[in-house]
Amino acid sequence: MKFSMETEDIMDSRKDYRAPLSQQPLTIEKPTDLTSIGGTITIEINEKKIVVPLGTTILEACKMAGISIPTLCHHEDLCIAGVCRICVVEVEGMRTLQASCAFPITAPIKIKTSTPMVRKARRHIIDLMISEHYGECYSCFRNGNCELQTLAKEYGVDNYTFGHVEKPRYEVDRSSYSVIRDMSKCILCKRCVRTCIDLQEVGVLESIGRGDATHISTFLEKPLSDVICINCGQCINRCPTAALRANDPSDEIWRAIDDPKKHVVIQTAPSPRAAICEEFGMEAGTSLTQELNTALKRIGFDKVFDTNFTADLTIIEEGTELVIRLYKALVGKDASVSLPQFTSCSPGWVKYLEHYYPEYLDNLSSAKSPQQMFGSLIKTFYAQKNGVDPADIVSVALMPCSAKKFECNRPEMDDSGYKDVDYGLTTREMAKMIKEAGINLPEMPKSYFDNPFGEASGAGLIFGATGGVMEAAIRTIVEFITGAKAEDVFANANVLDVRGFEGIKYMEIPLGDTFGPVPGLISHLVPNWDWLKGATLKVAVAHGTANAKKVMDDIKAGGKFSECHFIEFMACPGGCLGGGGQPIPTTPEIRKKRAKAIYAEDESLELRKSHENPNVIKLYEEFLTEGPCSHLSHKLLHTHYLKRGKYII
Repeated sequence: MKFSMETEDIMDSRKDYRAPLSQQPLTIEKPTDLTSIGGTITIEINEKKIVVPLGTTILEACKMAGISIPTLCHHEDLCIAGVCRICVVEVEGMRTLQASCAFPITAPIKIKTSTPMVRKARRHIIDLMISEHYGECYSCFRNGNCELQTLAKEYGVDNYTFGHVEKPRYEVDRSSYSVIRDMSKCILCKRCVRTCIDLQEVGVLESIGRGDATHISTFLEKPLSDVICINCGQCINRCPTAALRANDPSDEIWRAIDDPKKHVVIQTAPSPRAAICEEFGMEAGTSLTQELNTALKRIGFDKVFDTNFTADLTIIEEGTELVIRLYKALVGKDASVSLPQFTSCSPGWVKYLEHYYPEYLDNLSSAKSPQQMFGSLIKTFYAQKNGVDPADIVSVALMPCSAKKFECNRPEMDDSGYKDVDYGLTTREMAKMIKEAGINLPEMPKSYFDNPFGEASGAGLIFGATGGVMEAAIRTIVEFITGAKAEDVFANANVLDVRGFEGIKYMEIPLGDTFGPVPGLISHLVPNWDWLKGATLKVAVAHGTANAKKVMDDIKAGGKFSECHFIEFMACPGGCLGGGGQPIPTTPEIRKKRAKAIYAEDESLELRKSHENPNVIKLYEEFLTEGPCSHLSHKLLHTHYLKRGKYII
């Protein structure tokens, strides 16, 4: 079933629209800067007059008036499509119903949103969609959180008016570690296409075929694992049905938990802890960190660890690597040093770089992501310390990201001598496991993480938000070099210039002429800081690969960002808190609430700088005794040059 409007119909409706309105003067109530056109206009919705900015869509105007309009193809993160037609309304003087999401208001109009014609049209559209939607709702992972299911209930669709598909039309694509595609459940809203092309600028998915053969597919109908998918999962978060979902390993994890021979540990990243509340009906932005610890222990995990610990470790290793690169370039005059240095903790971003800008792989920090650093340490340091055979350890990572599933399955991620991280779980999958165990997460008592990876800093915590890695790095680098407290340089150690949801952020940090001594942790690498006198550290932050593309193209052209020393890249809009494994829906407003929860938790902690984490210091004293970027730390915590001479993460 395909929805379209012929060109002739469009032109006829435009004629109907122009004729009566051309006789009316356009009255601007008062000037405004809310749109590029300027001005406001008075319209009537359901016999109620409201004033809206000129150019506002009918859908937006209805939201302003508190009137609910159903949508399927519309999403706040995406461009207008107007293909599903669920949002149709009546506009006085027009022959046909109009898609409210794609109708800009440019003249005084009268709108009706709940007439018999509108109700019947929406019902018929839903009936048609259901007729070609294959699958049983009760066994579907989106049962209870499916937009098509919700609309069917609202509009009384309780039978198959136009028949029903009894066999799947397409084979399920399970080739990817991260994303499963079941196009038999697709309703052709094209949210995934717009997400991949417009939001992320990757372009893996496209609408192909004509008429009844129209469907969403990859290049040459290849499996997802064989195309340039970066595994970010943003398509999943915007799909209204179960046509796209993450590759869920929870059944394997349950088997490991039930096996008395297995020692099952889990690490939890900050973003899931700030978002999992949404899966239990709570307001976005409610952090359930300690309640989650208790729930995971009751489920059967032997140990619950904090990924923020290795986020702190990442700052030490990645920051030291930056110092080494700068020293070689500025003092050693080594022209082979690649600057700016790029962060490497977002596997979606790393895969994007591999596909689109492979000539810049040397700029990528060799430091592994916090997830993979943890995996290496669990099966080496932790196993030795606790007398556990690493072959019996099952290492699970709770992440906001579907790309983490791909990352832990990369063949080079085995520096512990075993697969470093066995399974990656998304926030949604973890919530499902908790519910399956009969646990209501918000009611759980609070408990702490287990040692030796139970204490972490607020710097590690803010990795979950865009700009967080950079802010954590700045807190440490400024103290390492200047000897001044980060709180004295930035109010309450908050580096506000790299925070927020602006797509690309840039910051300059003058280092001055007064330096402290080189910290003992890296004193064997640089003798002093005199070589940085008068220098200005230039950094940037980009989130979402569409913004990453802008920065990379600027670097290729020799622009402003090519002069940076350090750049944070995150594949997902908003950073990890907007990851492809987070609760659905994810909108700009929800991302802001999640970020607020993360920053509030950071400010509540006494320990807010990575280099002050006592357990990280102890790790270097007891295990990584040669310090950061040493032989052992490179073996376990960094990636290595492969035959083609590039860093692969």
